[in-house]
Amino acid sequence: MNTVDLTPLYRSSIGFDRLASLLDSALTSQTTTSGYPPYNIELLEDNQYAITLAVAGFDKEELDIQVEKGVLTIRGNRAIKDDAKYLHHGIANRSFERKFNLADYVEVTNADLANGLLTIELVKEIPEAMKPKSITINQPVNAIEHKKSTKQKVIEDDKAA
Repeated sequence: MNTVDLTPLYRSSIGFDRLASLLDSALTSQTTTSGYPPYNIELLEDNQYAITLAVAGFDKEELDIQVEKGVLTIRGNRAIKDDAKYLHHGIANRSFERKFNLADYVEVTNADLANGLLTIELVKEIPEAMKPKSITINQPVNAIEHKKSTKQKVIEDDKAA
């Protein structure tokens, strides 16, 4: 496996520590994460998203959803109390932990469990202070008179000199 050294990124940037950490963790965790449970990330509207995880067999009491320091963590802990004798056992009943890094100002708004699918709704709400705003350019009430008065002042100054 090829390794990528992110040291220059840490050295030459200020305020992007989280970005570098995300890249570093993404590169190192690619081989360690499993594909369980499968999930979808859906764009509902411009600033609304939904993450849907297939958690067949889990009750809502066995699922834990937490957000801490910009990381959404979903855990499933299932106590296996099955004495059945299977000819084929293809439904996974194992515990899991799935993490999603959230961008700034992304908040979890709702979580629903229906038909074996856990749907977590997210919204990105940018504060008013961070939104772009237009700045108007002030213009004198009478721009033409302003120009004339400026020219007259220059001419009078030249005569005085």
